[in-house]
Amino acid sequence: MDKTGTADSHLEDFLGGGKKTVKNPLVPIGALLTAGVLTAGIISFKHGNSQLGQKLMRARVVVQGATVALMVGSAYYYGDNITGTRKRNLDGSH
Repeated sequence: MDKTGTADSHLEDFLGGGKKTVKNPLVPIGALLTAGVLTAGIISFKHGNSQLGQKLMRARVVVQGATVALMVGSAYYYGDNITGTRKRNLDGSH
């Protein structure tokens, strides 16, 4: 039995090769922005600039909150569309 096709499809889904990334590209962008602001804040703290580090940490919270809001909003939006599609397919209508 060869299970590499299943593993490859799971890996592709994990890496964002599925349709979800295409449907909402703002979520990965938000995640990268969050990581970037976090990294800049940590570097600021390391260099002794605590005021800038605090501002960056607050900015990270805002960016992270926006990313989570996008995730929840897109899950709600696409969840309704998927549910509607499934109901129509179960009824046999298109």
